[in-house]
Amino acid sequence: MVRIDFADLMRLSSGAMIGHPLRSVLSMLGIAIGVAAVIMLTSLGEGARRYMVAEFSEFGTNVLAVNPGKTETHGVPGAFGGTTQKLTIDDAEALKKISFLDAVVPMAVGQARVEGGGRGRSVFVHGVTSDFPAVMKCEIGQGSFLPPGDPRRGGSVAVLGPKLKRELFGESNALGEFVRIAGARLRVIGVMQPKGQVLGMDIDDAAYIPVATAMRLFNLAELQEIDIVFAHEGLTQAAIEAVRSRLIERHRGDEDFTIVSQSEMLSVFGRVMDVITLGVAVIAAISLLVGSIGIFTMMWISVGERVSEIGLMRALGATARQVQVIFLIEAILLTLTGGMSGLFVGLFATFLLRLALPEFPAGAPIEYIVAAIVVSAFAGLVSGVGPARRAAELEPMDALRTE
Repeated sequence: MVRIDFADLMRLSSGAMIGHPLRSVLSMLGIAIGVAAVIMLTSLGEGARRYMVAEFSEFGTNVLAVNPGKTETHGVPGAFGGTTQKLTIDDAEALKKISFLDAVVPMAVGQARVEGGGRGRSVFVHGVTSDFPAVMKCEIGQGSFLPPGDPRRGGSVAVLGPKLKRELFGESNALGEFVRIAGARLRVIGVMQPKGQVLGMDIDDAAYIPVATAMRLFNLAELQEIDIVFAHEGLTQAAIEAVRSRLIERHRGDEDFTIVSQSEMLSVFGRVMDVITLGVAVIAAISLLVGSIGIFTMMWISVGERVSEIGLMRALGATARQVQVIFLIEAILLTLTGGMSGLFVGLFATFLLRLALPEFPAGAPIEYIVAAIVVSAFAGLVSGVGPARRAAELEPMDALRTE
């Protein structure tokens, strides 16, 4: 028996690859495409998850939202059907009496044309209270925000987002100027600091007015939402139970509202995106299956072309096991080389995407990168077994006769 060490095995296996470059490249192409697809698709999925989590986290995890209507299944609360009792400013005032709630903001939102400085544009108008900046984690840039007081009284004042202020008044000072919103004349008392877009909504291009004024201008009979801030995430369950108990008491024993915590939304969204990322990875992995079939086909053809070479190795003393190992290593080298090429292409494409969209944090999870390389090597091992066994089973004399 001829002794063949690992270096000889690698030289024999790689020599066959180098001797047939076109065939080797075609064999590796399917694996490379599969790995690149896994990297790029999981990068997109992970990027979307990170982006949305960052957007939701912009407001912190110590936030509750109360919406009218009871949602028994997943969906938008209050979007379909009514509620037995409306969600009102009085409900929000009752919640303020819960000692460990830091801020309670009743909200009424509508879209209207805002006119001022001889210009006008249609934007979202948020009816809120003085605690709104504490909930949205935003700050006033000029002047002051809506004054504290009884939210049922309303008032003829407005605060503009910086983009809206710039569109209406340019670089001039807007404080003390008057704007007309949905036909009502309101005095500008403040301009917000820039904050940008959150969840696709440009909150810089908006106006903020007292909640009672908004309900009157938009003819709203109930609030669209009550936002609540408490000290820290550890109080989430206690805050939910306290809010639920207080509102059930006010609504004559009916739980005709929905409470959603920010931490719960983040958790659910994270699980959904994990499933989506896994799904696209599985879809992309189909390319690896196709690539492994290509490796199997090429290796089978290679065995047929190298029958005389196999016969010579056997005649010189190489065992069937050694011949089998040579062809297995060749298959694994093909898939690993293809896998590394695909990994480079996928990471480079992800790098280009991050350059083009710096705000989108695309990046393949490390576990998917490792899994793609391991699976490609395993695909080479599996696809090489059949051809390698075929080569090992050839009789030396029969193989030499084919020359």
